[in-house]
Amino acid sequence: MKLNQIADNPGARKKRMRIGRGIGSGMGKTGGRGGKGQTARSGVRIKGFEGGQMPLHRRLPKRGFRNTAFQAKLNEISIGKLQAAIDAGKLDAKSAIDVDAMVKAGLMRRAKAGVKVLGNGELKAKIELAVYGATKSAVEAIEKAGGSVKILKPAVTEDAEPRGKNKRKAAKEAQK
Repeated sequence: MKLNQIADNPGARKKRMRIGRGIGSGMGKTGGRGGKGQTARSGVRIKGFEGGQMPLHRRLPKRGFRNTAFQAKLNEISIGKLQAAIDAGKLDAKSAIDVDAMVKAGLMRRAKAGVKVLGNGELKAKIELAVYGATKSAVEAIEKAGGSVKILKPAVTEDAEPRGKNKRKAAKEAQK
């Protein structure tokens, strides 16, 4: 084989369609834009337009708000990866496993706000975890293997006085 014999697979490289280059090209006259009107011109602003009818995105009610500015940015790790790290000798199952131990073991690059343990995979080793959070399936799997999980996530405190719709509900319940 020589350099001049190397070629792409047939059909791998396709020439682009040149628009507006005469009727013989198949994309002449209107250039694939149909007839006249707003869509035939440049700068079209019609994507969510429904002919003057109130568009769907404005008919639907506005619901909820998640302020991600204050949301804890977490690392996620499965119990399967923890078991693989223990088998490889990166983690010591006898000592308590926390974020710093996982970073040293190379399971994650940096400790963000904390670690959430997910229940994917299988755990055979008895381990003691100290993490920000864990799923129910992960806690069950760890306790089934004889280990324990300490959750470091701060407890969510409810407002002393409810707000909005909940305020009205609380007022109704207080009257009963």
